[in-house]
Amino acid sequence: MHIAIVGNIGAGKTTLTELLAKNYNWDPLYEAVDNNPYLEDFYSDMKRWSFNLQIYFLNSRFRQIVEIQNGTRDVVQDRTIYEDAYIFAENLHDMGLMTTRDFENYNNIFDNITSFIKPPDLLIYLKASVPKLVNNIQRRGREYEIGIRLDYLSKLNEKYQKWITNYNLGKLLVIDMENLDFANNTEDLATIVQLVEREINGLF
Repeated sequence: MHIAIVGNIGAGKTTLTELLAKNYNWDPLYEAVDNNPYLEDFYSDMKRWSFNLQIYFLNSRFRQIVEIQNGTRDVVQDRTIYEDAYIFAENLHDMGLMTTRDFENYNNIFDNITSFIKPPDLLIYLKASVPKLVNNIQRRGREYEIGIRLDYLSKLNEKYQKWITNYNLGKLLVIDMENLDFANNTEDLATIVQLVEREINGLF
C-alpha cells in the first residue's frame, strides 16, 4: 500500500509522515531536502536555479516511486511527483522564475516519467492558510526557508487548491490544518488516524 501526504511548505507533511509510519509500522519516505545541492542556491536566486532544482526533485521522486513499486512493504511518502509539476514548476513559470523553454522541457520529462508509474492508493492533502504555514516555518527554523515570500506561499496554496479540486487518480483525503496540531496534541493525531483508518478500510 502506498499512502502519500501532500501540502504546501510548512503544512506538516514530514511530521505526519513520521507519526503515521510509527503508528502503522509503515516505511516512511521523506523528501530529499537535507542533501539537496540546489535548495540554498534556489532560495537566494530562484530564476537562476529553478530548473535545476525541479529536475533534481523530479529525478529523486521518480527513484522513490520505483522503489515503492518494486518493494513489498507499505509506504507513507512525504510529497509526490505530481506536486513537482502541477504546483512548483507551474508556479515558478507563472511567476517568471522559469523560462517557457525550460518549463516545456520539464513537462515533457514529467509526462514521460509518469507514464511508467502508478499513483498512490491514498492521497492525503494537508490544507493550511498562509499564516499557519508561516508560523510552522518559523517554528522549525530552517535557515534557507526564513526568506520565503508570502506571495510565493499564497500562490502555491492557489495551485494546490486547483490541483486537489481536479484530482482524480485515486482516493483523496483532505485535512484542514487550521485548528489541528497533531505534532503536539495526541487527540488531534487520534482524529487524523481515525480519518486515515476510514479511507484505508475503503481500499480493501
